[in-house]
Amino acid sequence: MKPIAHIFIAAIVATSAVFAWASEAAPAAAAPDLAKGEATFGAVCIACHGPEGNSGTPTYPKLAQQHPQYLIKQLTEFKAGKRNNAIMMGMAAPVSEADMTNIAYWLSTKKATPGSSKEKDLVVLGERIYRGGIADRQIPACAGCHGPAGAGIPAQYPRLSGQHAEYLAGQLTAFRDMVRTNSTQMNQVAAKLNDREIKAVADYIAGLH
Repeated sequence: MKPIAHIFIAAIVATSAVFAWASEAAPAAAAPDLAKGEATFGAVCIACHGPEGNSGTPTYPKLAQQHPQYLIKQLTEFKAGKRNNAIMMGMAAPVSEADMTNIAYWLSTKKATPGSSKEKDLVVLGERIYRGGIADRQIPACAGCHGPAGAGIPAQYPRLSGQHAEYLAGQLTAFRDMVRTNSTQMNQVAAKLNDREIKAVADYIAGLH
């Protein structure tokens, strides 16, 4: 039995050595380079999305404080043509995966400027849809995925708090009209909303803190 025991022990030692070698040989994922992210953002993105990702143009989204995984997903889908936007498809085309990661993580460290609701006559309707949905039409509450204060859920749902109402309304309309098709869930939700409801919920979200 001794030779068999020796073979068994040798096999364990050899297997352990292989795993140890594999662990040492596998390169660790590179940490985001925030300095490069800032530099690339300044060269490529700042004209539309503003200093530190706080766009001053209502039709361009604020990117500051957004979940990096969400930003990377959107940039990847622009580059692949899965999310259709002529400007962003062109801008994302030459950007590498490393650049996307660097930009996204740098933006996540920047604080978003607060927004405000402007359509006071619609704010009650917007709040009702955001917090409770519309049960008789099977429209779920926005807060269920995006959180009570619009903070979203990292790697799943984007942060919406303080976003420009004009941008949000545009995206909800694009989801409803199947112009934007990179989220089946949002296509299904937006399909049930009319123009007034879209305007109301977008304006309410703009004032969330």
